[in-house]
Amino acid sequence: MQRFEEKTMTSKKIFEGNIIDVQLDEVRLPNGETAQRELVYHPGAVAIIPITPDNKIVLVEQYRKPLERTLVEIPAGKLEQNENPLTAAVRELEEETGYTTTNLSQVTSFYTSPGFANELVYVYVTNDLIKMENPPAGDDDEFVEIMEVTLDEAKDLVEKGRIQDAKTNYAVLYLHALTK
Repeated sequence: MQRFEEKTMTSKKIFEGNIIDVQLDEVRLPNGETAQRELVYHPGAVAIIPITPDNKIVLVEQYRKPLERTLVEIPAGKLEQNENPLTAAVRELEEETGYTTTNLSQVTSFYTSPGFANELVYVYVTNDLIKMENPPAGDDDEFVEIMEVTLDEAKDLVEKGRIQDAKTNYAVLYLHALTK
């Protein structure tokens, strides 16, 4: 690992926001040359693969401003400062779908774009959903529509380009692998 390490020479914070911070580093490369690295720091996120008692996947459709279109995704959300990922997963499941659970299992975690960002997404699965009578309100600036689909319907959404994010594609592949 050491042979690829880049030594930070200078760091400059460019932006500090509610979701991300951006920093510009000048680094010394393993060959002695220098380069600049634009870095995005993110607190991390959780994603949930919720399976209903009748074996349907609960998905949400929402508008994604960077893409200027809607995507169909598994429920997910950002970690709050020092928040336990499991706690965040239950919170996001409840806020986005109106379901809760007492049984979440971590499937994996992955870095979304390690070439420039440190965002780590923790992925959980549950097939022990409980419909809430009074679900908590979601974020004021978040508008979602809930969908419950079969695995075959989810695969069709992938083929049609309505599912295009990494976490949801992972979820579909994971569930597909379980059927083999």
